[in-house]
Amino acid sequence: MLKFLFRALFKPNYRSKAKPNMKLVRDAISYKTARSVTVSSARPNRPQSDAPARGEAFDAATAHSVKVPVVLEGPAYVTDGDTITIQKTQVRLFGIDAPELHHPYGKNAKWALVRLCKGHRIRAEITDEDEYGRTVAKCFLPDGRDLSEELVKQGLAIDWPRFSGGKYSQFEVTGIRKKLWLADARQKGRMHVWEKFDTRKNE
Repeated sequence: MLKFLFRALFKPNYRSKAKPNMKLVRDAISYKTARSVTVSSARPNRPQSDAPARGEAFDAATAHSVKVPVVLEGPAYVTDGDTITIQKTQVRLFGIDAPELHHPYGKNAKWALVRLCKGHRIRAEITDEDEYGRTVAKCFLPDGRDLSEELVKQGLAIDWPRFSGGKYSQFEVTGIRKKLWLADARQKGRMHVWEKFDTRKNE
């Protein structure tokens, strides 16, 4: 009896551990997961811009070439009435036609160009290559005068509309195409005139 009372009085107070409510746990996990996804996937609104994004792919359809002019500058060595050499590059004057050296007024045209270029640094703005592979350029004196224009004004070259678009025709002196008839014949494709001239000269 005493033993029974002793056990009753001094029995340890054991409390069973409460089992977690699995439904609440699942709800909490779902909430945290959804919250973490929402936070990580959200992005601040940024104003849209028309400028292409960094690293955007090259768009060949809208691309265009950028043409950078090539310029030569320096003293000029004169070959004939419409050809000079600058920095070892042979340059044909843009848009005009001067007589060949062995044609009438050919030497006059050359020496007129020599006088224009003498003692100056010529600026040649390259535009193209002619059918003979020579560089074609708009050539200017230090004061801005156009060498092609100056030769036409002096009556020692004629405009070549096929290449100049008629830029120098207004500067042609009266009767110049009769004077430089061989250059005029070349522009009109009448090369047989040249052949007759050369034949007669060599007889």
